[in-house]
Parts: sequence; C-alpha cells; structure tokens
Amino acid sequence: MKTFLKVVGLVVLVIVALAAIGVSYLSLKKPAQRPASADKIEATPERIARGEYLVRHVSLCLDCHSEHTMAYALPMKPGREGVGGFVWNQQIGFPGVLAAANLTPDTDTGLGKWTDGEIMRAFREGVDRDGKALFPIMPYGHYREMSDDDAMAIVAYLRTLKPLRYEKPAKKLDVPLNFIEKFIPQPLAGPVTSPDRSDPLKYGKYLTQIGACSECHTPQDDKGRPIPGKEFAGGFEMKTPWFRVVTANITPHPSTFMGRATKAEFIGRFRAFANFTAETAPPAPKGKNTLMPWIELSGMTDEDLGAIYDYLKTVKPVDNPVNSFPDAK
Repeated sequence: MKTFLKVVGLVVLVIVALAAIGVSYLSLKKPAQRPASADKIEATPERIARGEYLVRHVSLCLDCHSEHTMAYALPMKPGREGVGGFVWNQQIGFPGVLAAANLTPDTDTGLGKWTDGEIMRAFREGVDRDGKALFPIMPYGHYREMSDDDAMAIVAYLRTLKPLRYEKPAKKLDVPLNFIEKFIPQPLAGPVTSPDRSDPLKYGKYLTQIGACSECHTPQDDKGRPIPGKEFAGGFEMKTPWFRVVTANITPHPSTFMGRATKAEFIGRFRAFANFTAETAPPAPKGKNTLMPWIELSGMTDEDLGAIYDYLKTVKPVDNPVNSFPDAK
C-alpha cells in the first residue's frame, strides 16, 4: 500500500510540475510575428487626405478610439477624438478588462514613440510595439487585407492628430482568454496590393473588409466565433453600460432592407446622418440608440457606398429575422 501511495504521489507531483511548466510557457509565449518595418512614411498631402478619409469614414478607427456623447448615433465629443474611450469589462459581460488605446501622438500615453512600421504591424497583424498580442476586438483580422498604400495613409494621418494624454485602464483578460489571444495574430506573408477601383464588386468587397462590416453583422457562437453560413446575417447582441442592440441582417434576403433597397435608398440612409454632431444630434429614444457608426459612415463617397451596395447584393441571402432594439417599448 505504501508503495502504491508513493507511486500515486509521484504521478500527481509530475502532473503538477507539467502543468506549472505549461502555464509558465503560455505566460511567456509571444504571438507569431515578424519584425516591424523600419521604413519612414512620407506624409504627402494626398496620403494624409486618404488616411483621414479611411480613419474617419471607412475603417472607423476613431469610432472605438474616441469618447462619445449619448445622443442618437453616439456623436464624438469634440476635441476627444483618438484618445481611446470605450472600455470592455465585466459590466457588459466581457471576461476581463480591455480599453481602447490612445491613437494620438502623445509620447507618454499614445503613439508618439511608436515607429511607422510598429503602428502598421499593430493594426494589420495584431502585435504591439513590444511584441505582445492585441485582443481581436481590434479587428486586425480584417485590416490585414488593407493595402500597403492605405495602411501607410492611415499612419500618416494619425501623426497629424493633436497629442492628448489618456491613461487607459490596465488590460486584464480572464483565463484562458489571456492565453488564447496569443495564438490569434499571424504575420503578413508579403506586400498587400491596392484593389482595382474600376471593378465595383471587388472594390466593394475590399471596403467591407477594411470596414470590418462582417465583424458586427455576423452572429457568433458561445465562444465568440462567427457562425458559418450566416455571414452578414445579423443577430449579434452588442452590450454597452447604457443600452444593448442586436445587429441587423444586411444580406439581400427579401425580408431585409438590403434585399428591398435601391442603391439610391441605400446611400440615402447613410446620408441622413451627415449633419449629426454632438450639438445637433437628437436625444436617443429609450431603448433605440444605435452602435452602428452612421455618422462616420455618412462621410463616405457615393462611389464607395455604391460599391459596398453592389457587393452586399452578391452575398448569400440568409433568412434571419432580427429585432435590433429588444429593449424598446
């Protein structure tokens, strides 16, 4: 019996030791990555203008990385663009604490000390300047499809933002999420070319990709993974400390707005928000505020909105009725 107990004790000791080694390995592991480019981006007026358009109206970098008012469609607070602002935490069901970073060129709390290559690597490959993984709420899985030219334009524009100090809450992910995030980033295999803008379908697909449209408009399973076959079908519940919404079905099913709308009606829905600001946006009806970044997207050109419309008309129609405002009277 004593021999048996000794053997059992030894086995338990080995298992505990292996578990400790495994935890130590995962704690120290860094994600797959390549060295950040050492190139310095030339900030031409054309490149800055393109970057501003992408940051503010297409890839919507400032939507998460700014402070907002609670008026309808959540207008940005003037003078607080780029400082970070939204925090995901246990209050809204997030397993930990995660805060949007300061994108302004502040040297202490923002991107002031980051190189151009480090910034591009971060938002397209999911690795920060210290080689640590970014959590994929930052949709680098979509931004990796962004062309090198557009990525450089974004960096050129971010450098022009007013430096603002913002010390975000410390990142803290619950186990096992803190380990899982390290296996998600993947380095780019090579250069990413610009899309053919003369082909509306290809360019529309590109814009929906770098705008991460499917990120919100695709339902997820209980592990946060997109449900295959329901791309763009909506039904993803999004919670904030103030309200919740369920994303719309934007496939061209006959029951959806996308299925019925003409191109002019599609563009017009975005244009309806063109004059909304923190001062002019109306109060949100109870239970009917929206996380859809209508205000930012209203600044897209007719050509680009039309290309998105053309592309969405080609995606698989999915019958998935959605109540976007479950708490509204």
